[in-house]
Amino acid sequence: MKKIAFYLFYDKNGIIDDYIFYKLEKLNKFVDKIIFISNSEINDKSKRKLNLIVDDILLRDNIGFDVWGYKDGLEYVGAEIKEYDEAIFLNYTFFGPIFPFDEMFQWSDENDFDFWGITDHKEVVPNPFTGTGVLPRHIQSHFIAVKSKLLHSIDFKDYWNKMPMINSYQDSILNHESKFTEYFSKKGYTYDVYCNSDEYLSDYPAFIDINATIKHRCPIIKRRPFFHDPLWIDRNAIDLRETLNLVKDISDYDPELIYNNLLRTTKPKDLATNLSLLKIFDSSSEQKTRDDLKIAVLAHVYYPDMIAEMLEQVENIPNQYDLYITTASKENKIFIEDFLNHSDSHFSKFEVRVVEYNRGRDISALLITCRDVILDGNYDLICRLHSKKSPQNNLNQSLHFKKQMYDNLVYDRAYTSKLINFIDSDEKIGFLAPPMVHIGGYPTLGHSWFTNKFGAEQIAKRLDVKIPFDDFSPFAAYGTMFWFRPNALKRLFNENWKWEEFNKEPGHNDGSLSHIIERLLIYVAHDSGYKCFNVMSADMAEYNYTKLEYKAQRIMSNLPNGLVQEQANMLQSQLLGAEHHLSLQWKMVRLLKSHLVINHRDFAMKLVRPYKVLVRIYLSILGK
Repeated sequence: MKKIAFYLFYDKNGIIDDYIFYKLEKLNKFVDKIIFISNSEINDKSKRKLNLIVDDILLRDNIGFDVWGYKDGLEYVGAEIKEYDEAIFLNYTFFGPIFPFDEMFQWSDENDFDFWGITDHKEVVPNPFTGTGVLPRHIQSHFIAVKSKLLHSIDFKDYWNKMPMINSYQDSILNHESKFTEYFSKKGYTYDVYCNSDEYLSDYPAFIDINATIKHRCPIIKRRPFFHDPLWIDRNAIDLRETLNLVKDISDYDPELIYNNLLRTTKPKDLATNLSLLKIFDSSSEQKTRDDLKIAVLAHVYYPDMIAEMLEQVENIPNQYDLYITTASKENKIFIEDFLNHSDSHFSKFEVRVVEYNRGRDISALLITCRDVILDGNYDLICRLHSKKSPQNNLNQSLHFKKQMYDNLVYDRAYTSKLINFIDSDEKIGFLAPPMVHIGGYPTLGHSWFTNKFGAEQIAKRLDVKIPFDDFSPFAAYGTMFWFRPNALKRLFNENWKWEEFNKEPGHNDGSLSHIIERLLIYVAHDSGYKCFNVMSADMAEYNYTKLEYKAQRIMSNLPNGLVQEQANMLQSQLLGAEHHLSLQWKMVRLLKSHLVINHRDFAMKLVRPYKVLVRIYLSILGK
């Protein structure tokens, strides 16, 4: 049986990830020709590799979504289609084959039907896309195979000739995906599905029952669940961390193919939430760590009287380490060196450096004063700490913030040994940071972009970071203390930062370069292909969870019910409706504010009072 495949692709950056090359290589065994249809440009590196795998590449504008891509593919082949007994229409929206395609194609070849697919969606009433009528049961369009009887029929030709222009995702569902199966079935053509929805409890097994489909050896996993709305994933109790564990445990498919694509294309906080990228370690026993692991501690000690406290924390690292300390003055350096010379710590060596200017605090000290430490490439892992007093907050708030940092990074030797072994266990784990601080009145939950997002977008362009930004709060290392692999952040150190770019003291405010970089660290690591996790000690996890659960309950108790997704959508709709007539003006005000804070700090400070008045007026209007 002679087969042709039409593979539809789109990527806004023109990058073809390895999961696609792997899929095409495996598909090649079962088809005689692959037409690769791209609705986007393809970069030269990807194109060279692609030319070794597929037969033809059809580049087209992103018009008509995947539906018109397939239509153009059929027109491109023309009369040649008569030479084939089967045509397969598939796309980039799934990973696979998780299990060998041999099993699926053998099933297809041994059964007599006119068209088939890998997965299907059950009938839904009412149609969720229109609110009325029926969404018919249908084979999902990420993989539809058409055999000879249908392929060479007038019905099939007419279907594509009469295809209306597809202008939206909804159009593609209503005019093709949900229509195709019923349309041809009613004309007497038979079909079947390899991973049949009748065998599962949900309407949409490929999305909702992912782990069950894997256990039943379904050869594909959809990409969308990993970057879908985390509240929807939560409501349906979809365990995507277990999905990747199953792939690793019961198949030969490399989960790194999945990670590599998701890290490049998915909002980091959404991905961290959907994959539960939080590791909690206890202090039950110390683990043996690798003897030849090269570790450096880069500590910024603005307050020299805190050197004893900081070194006590650093000593919880079970390995030998090199210690680099930056500080603000020569007097501080003398004090710190004297202390270190008389300590019995187990560092291999130490070096104290004085920053050239006291601008940008710990961030500039890291990126400029310690730049060579990273770029020399002598270390496997870096632990970044700094002295923290937070004099702007009350004593308890300051102590908690500091505890949140130290306890989750270097709690004790047993905890730290497990943290080190975790990051050392996978060379693609590049960054570990404490979770968002929310205890102590810090207004971070849902708002921690503050005034930094516009500036972060500009710096991301400068660094050629193309990761999509999270909507509400960034996935960030709040407090700028963390563990990292040097290569994960190398792009930041390759940049030739200038002291003048950082704010003068005491202008360490939101919108400044230091606060922007604090929120960009994980985005740089993701864009460089590294996984990022939050880490917590068991004690700190207990303390944080109870407070966080209470906060959620207190807020939800003021809403009609406890279904978070419904309440979030309701509140968002109400807010959007209220601010519709002011949205453009308000966006312009916020844009102007960000520009002034970043580029004209002194002038911006003079506008703080009138800005607050403007905010109060705006909020009073929304409240009407």
